[in-house]
Amino acid sequence: MIDLKKLQKDVYQNKLDKGFNVTDINKEFCLTYGEVAEAYEAWRKKKDDVGEEIADAMIYLLGLSEILNIDLEKELINKINKNKHREYKIIDGVNTRIKEYEEI
Repeated sequence: MIDLKKLQKDVYQNKLDKGFNVTDINKEFCLTYGEVAEAYEAWRKKKDDVGEEIADAMIYLLGLSEILNIDLEKELINKINKNKHREYKIIDGVNTRIKEYEEI
């Protein structure tokens, strides 16, 4: 199992070590968006580096999470569980959520 908490810290430390941004949150979101766009372009153009581009986006998300002091592993597990318990129905051709997850 991958330890996302450790990866967050490793990504953040690499940013510090290499002199990359760790303070401008707006910039980090924009750079993350750019990496997702690069992954999409690689997929659209059927390039071989789609996985590497997705990894770049993930690295930015891990770094951003560490900068914002967000436990991404915990948030990811909670969100997957929440999505698993939501109910959907096709309404007028659109997959529409009809029941929200309720924590017990």
